[in-house]
Amino acid sequence: MIVETLKWVGGIDGFLELIDQRRLPGELVKLQCRNVEQLYDAIKTLAVRGAPAIGAAAAYGSVLALQKLGANDDVERGLSLVRQACEYLVSSRPTAVNLSWALERVRGSVESKGAMNVEALRQAVLAEAEAICAEDVDMCRRIGENGEKFIEDGAGVLTHCNAGALATAGQGTALSVLFEAHARGKKFKVYADETRPLLQGARLTAWELQQAGIDVTVVCDNMAGWLMKQGLVNAVITGADRIAGNGDAANKIGTYSLSILAREHKIPFYVAAPSSTFDLSLSDGSQIPIEQRDAAEVTQFGSSKVAPDGVGVYNAAFDVTEAGDITAIITERGVIERPSSAKIADHLR
Repeated sequence: MIVETLKWVGGIDGFLELIDQRRLPGELVKLQCRNVEQLYDAIKTLAVRGAPAIGAAAAYGSVLALQKLGANDDVERGLSLVRQACEYLVSSRPTAVNLSWALERVRGSVESKGAMNVEALRQAVLAEAEAICAEDVDMCRRIGENGEKFIEDGAGVLTHCNAGALATAGQGTALSVLFEAHARGKKFKVYADETRPLLQGARLTAWELQQAGIDVTVVCDNMAGWLMKQGLVNAVITGADRIAGNGDAANKIGTYSLSILAREHKIPFYVAAPSSTFDLSLSDGSQIPIEQRDAAEVTQFGSSKVAPDGVGVYNAAFDVTEAGDITAIITERGVIERPSSAKIADHLR
């Protein structure tokens, strides 16, 4: 694993340490989240990002919330703090389903345990958060092992945004496939879309692949079609933040366009994501909530203005790729080729 994106330090009175991804690649700086409010801000401002990573990070939010318990507080007060923390943190980012999944798992795990004292409650919450984090590490490795067969020796692979170690508690989802292929001695070239407006591809994916010794070239988002036309791309692989029951997949804005380009050029399009990313309550991608972010992300580049004052801005953070344009979804359980509602239900059963 190239980096450890998040780590709990200490016992029930400890804190969550995160790599501040806003500062990469210029600086490798770590944040210490010591309360729920600091963790909310870290998720909201993309100090920590990527669906599995924000889910794992948020799971520790209940541990931080329970540090507010006083000497005279009882378990009911503790459970109330857990519920409040979960409701607060889930509002930080609406599209990535792993966030609500992890928070609901922590809350449900302690509410189902029945009678316990305050000390046992705090230990149980920490244990569940640590289990989610550990499972994520294992999940990432298995996604890579299941998907590396799709990376051919000598291939050109296009990826979008960042679905690596920085987006998970482990070695990533889409990038895990590349890391496992690289570990098996395969030689291939990766083209990393810069991923406007926040450049997660140029800043984060390129940094991770370079650290791993994988041949990587950064390209502007609008160059992808031309690369395909020249025959330089043999596969596209991305992550996902939420996958509907029929296989429609939400990912960073720009992914949908890549899927259309890949279809036109007859290039396989792969999505790598854990089973926790599926939301079977949604029949298709039209029901996935799409986060709208601050206009300044588009109108400014750092501190410099790149658009006139007062201009209208549409800044959707995600789009949805239709299942019909996805060659296969790679999960920790295996591969769903040409995904459909029936295949997904069978895969997750």
